[in-house]
Amino acid sequence: MRILMINPNTSAGMTEKMAASARRALAPDVELVPLTAEEGVPYIASRGEAQVAGTTTLDLIARHKAGMDAIVIGAYGDPGLIPARELFDLPITAMAEAAMLTACMLGPRFAIVTFSHALTAWYEDSVALSRLEARCAGILVPDVPFRSVDNVQHELEDELVALACRAVHENKADAVILAGAPLTGLAARVADRVPVPLVDPLDAAVGQATLLARLNPRPASAGRFARPGAKPARGVPPALAAWIEHRPQVQSAHS
Repeated sequence: MRILMINPNTSAGMTEKMAASARRALAPDVELVPLTAEEGVPYIASRGEAQVAGTTTLDLIARHKAGMDAIVIGAYGDPGLIPARELFDLPITAMAEAAMLTACMLGPRFAIVTFSHALTAWYEDSVALSRLEARCAGILVPDVPFRSVDNVQHELEDELVALACRAVHENKADAVILAGAPLTGLAARVADRVPVPLVDPLDAAVGQATLLARLNPRPASAGRFARPGAKPARGVPPALAAWIEHRPQVQSAHS
């Protein structure tokens, strides 16, 4: 089985760290194929940036989906997830939705802990999109600065752990999501310091993508995720335009 993990951020270093973390939990027969966005921003932190990244995500799927059994969108906030499911005919998961759904299987209420106040509006939208507002105990952020997004999970480790514990004792959370691609791997490292389950969003997304690929669901031909009919696509990247127009695809180097 091959799973394409798309990092819609342009940071190749972040992609490498995420892939290394995700591979620790992979089944032996699963190959993770990481891919970094070539256009956009180093780290998505707003809804506007997410909109740009969503188009990039769709293009990357169109270019590299051949030979893949599932796709993972490796950014919390899930840029491009809903349109990707509408356009493409293979299982697609993303970090925010997968983390929240996993947390809901671990307890009635979850909290989200992240590292920057700039992310909260986007993450609130993710909760609303999944219709899980009633089960979200809050989004908590440390009130301290950090120097580097690449090292933020180490810089703010103690503060993030303290917030996770606060979410349990004050917000009554039954599970805590450590949200944001730069926090990938932190949940496993600090699990024994928080009294409820911690959810790593990338592990959740990859795990659910693996499960869906094994279930081999039939692509939708009706309903909300049926593929739209063909139409001309002007000024759209070539592979994505070809897919929108229902023209034959050129296989990528990953296939």
